[in-house]
Amino acid sequence: MRKYETLHLVKGEDLNHHGTLFAARAAAWFVEAGFAAAACEHGNTEEIVLRNVHSMSFSRPVKKGEVVRFTSRVVYAGTTSLVVGIEAVQAITGERAIAGYITFVTVEEDTGRKKAHKVILDAAWDKEEERQRKEALCLVKGRKLQTEPEKQKGEERLGENI
Repeated sequence: MRKYETLHLVKGEDLNHHGTLFAARAAAWFVEAGFAAAACEHGNTEEIVLRNVHSMSFSRPVKKGEVVRFTSRVVYAGTTSLVVGIEAVQAITGERAIAGYITFVTVEEDTGRKKAHKVILDAAWDKEEERQRKEALCLVKGRKLQTEPEKQKGEERLGENI
């Protein structure tokens, strides 16, 4: 699916008491980036509402003066739901800072009742999108996402049993 990007300069008013990006400000930008992808793919901003923030994990602190690039794309399309994968990186170095998933649902503008969308996933463009789609499917099916160390441990255990 198409990727959508938003950029933010981290300024003094965006910082917490540690001098790094305040999580609530990051969450607002995170949701905004996810909403943009869902609304653009659906083709209507009035019919998209947030259902669930599945995860929003920081992998490093974000400092004042950094330009943060949020990239988002729809990675799962149910009948009325769209799961968006979002990643934020330091725009100059490309170092990942935040990643996670949000589910949005499509609703009728006048009643607020769920409504089917017409978004159809195309073929995954790259390995990253394939990974995001697998993780989104786990979220939708209620399965726990594995971290890289957990995946490696699982593979080691499999090797012991062979």
